[in-house]
Amino acid sequence: MQITLEALRAIVGPAHVLTGDDVHGRRVDWMTGAPCQAGAIIRPADTEQVAAVMRACYEVQQPVVTHGGLTGLVHGAEASPDELVISLERLTAIEEIDQIGGTLTVQAGAPLQRVQEAAREVGLQFPLDLGARGSCTIGGNIATNAGGVRVIRYGMMRQQVLGLEAVMADGRVVSSMNRMLKNNAGFDLKQLFIGSEGTLGIVTRAVLRLQPPTPSEQTAMVACPSFEALTGLLSHMGKALGGSLGAFEVMWQNYYRLLTETMGRHTPPIATEHPFYVIIESLGSDAERNASQFSEALESALESELIVDAVIAQSHAQRDGLWAIREDIEGLVKGMSPVFTFDVSLPIADMQRYTLALETQLTQRWPEARLVVFGHLGDGNLHISVSTGNDAIEIRREVEAMVYEPLTALGGSVSAEHGIGLEKRPWLSTCRASAEIELMQTLKQALDPLNLLNRGKVL
Repeated sequence: MQITLEALRAIVGPAHVLTGDDVHGRRVDWMTGAPCQAGAIIRPADTEQVAAVMRACYEVQQPVVTHGGLTGLVHGAEASPDELVISLERLTAIEEIDQIGGTLTVQAGAPLQRVQEAAREVGLQFPLDLGARGSCTIGGNIATNAGGVRVIRYGMMRQQVLGLEAVMADGRVVSSMNRMLKNNAGFDLKQLFIGSEGTLGIVTRAVLRLQPPTPSEQTAMVACPSFEALTGLLSHMGKALGGSLGAFEVMWQNYYRLLTETMGRHTPPIATEHPFYVIIESLGSDAERNASQFSEALESALESELIVDAVIAQSHAQRDGLWAIREDIEGLVKGMSPVFTFDVSLPIADMQRYTLALETQLTQRWPEARLVVFGHLGDGNLHISVSTGNDAIEIRREVEAMVYEPLTALGGSVSAEHGIGLEKRPWLSTCRASAEIELMQTLKQALDPLNLLNRGKVL
C-alpha cells in the first residue's frame, strides 16, 4: 500500500481501521464467500471523514474500493492487497423526512429496508424493492442503479434520486442535495454517479423521492400455457389494471419446478406442469375497488385462455409465501451448484427464441447442462442460471459467449440491473458503441485522473 495507516487512524479513529483477520474474515461476494483481500478497511463516520480519507489517499496515489452491503453479483467489491476498502457501514443515518415535499434524506450506508420502514412510518413509501432489501444499502443501490421487482411501475433507482452528495477522487465534495422535482439549472450532476459503480466518486448522502402509499396489495400467482399467452397476459393486465400494475414477475417452469418439486423448499401453489408462472401484483389505495378490478382482470384473462390456473393471496402470509418462491435465490444457488448466473435484457418478443436457442446450445456442448430462467419480464430483464457440472474458468468463458453474443444482434444488454464490475467488463463492447465507451473513459480520466476509485471495474 502507498499510505500509512497511522494517517488514516488519525482521521477515523483507531477502532475504525481494520487489518489482518478483521479484513480477511469479511467476504466480498455473498455467492462464493470469497474473503476480502484488501490491505485494510477504513470505516469513516460521515462525508467529511470520507473526504479526508480520500485527500490522504490522493496525495500518495493510494487506490480504494468502496463497500456497501456487498450484495453485488459482478465482483465489483473485490479489492487486492495493495488497495484500501472504504466501508460506509457507519453512514446509516436517516437525516430528514419531508412529508409535504415527499423526500427522505439519508446517508449512503443505510439499508434499503430501513429506508422503506422509515417512509412507512410517516405514511409514505419508498418504492424500490428487491430481495436483498435487508442487506443492500442505498449507496450501493445508487452506484449500481438498482432495479428490482417494481421497475414496471416506478422505474429504476435513477428515478428515485432527486439529489446526492459524493466525494471525488481528490477529496473534493460535490454536494448536489436537490430536493425538488424540477431543477434545470445546468447539468444534472447526480447522473454522473448513478450507475457508475463507484468509479467516478463515492456517494455518501442522497435525497430520495417518496411516493404516496399503496395500502391495498392484490397478489396472485398464475400459470400460462405458452409464451404467446404470457406476453398477451402482460399487455392485458397493464390495460385492465389501469396503471396499478406493480409487478409482473415470471418464472420459467425450470425455475418453479426446481424450487418446489425438485428441492421441496416450497409447497407449489399451482401444479408444476405448466411452462410459465407469473406473480402479478396490483398496488392501489382503495382496497375494495382494487380487489374487484384485480379479480375481474384475472377472470377475463382466464376466459381468454391467457392463463390456465391462478391462486390469489388472501392474506399477507399467503402473499409472502408466493413471493418466497420467486425470491429464493439461496435455494436456486444450492440446487444448481456449481452455477453461473447472468443478468441480461432484451426485447420481450425475442425472449422465448433466445432461451430455447441457448438451452439447445448448452446441451449440445454439455449433455447434462441445466438452464433455469426467471425475471422481470415487464421491463425486459431475465435472470439466467446455468450449470454444466464444472465451474472452471474456461467453462465459464464458453458459457458467457453463449449467453452474451446473441444479445448484440437483438439490441440487448449483458447487464440489465447488476452492473458490469469485473465480471462483465470484457463484454461491455458487445452492448455499448465504441463512441460511448470512449466517452466513459474520458469522464473517468477527467474525474479520476490517477485511477484511484474502483480501478479496473467497468472500464
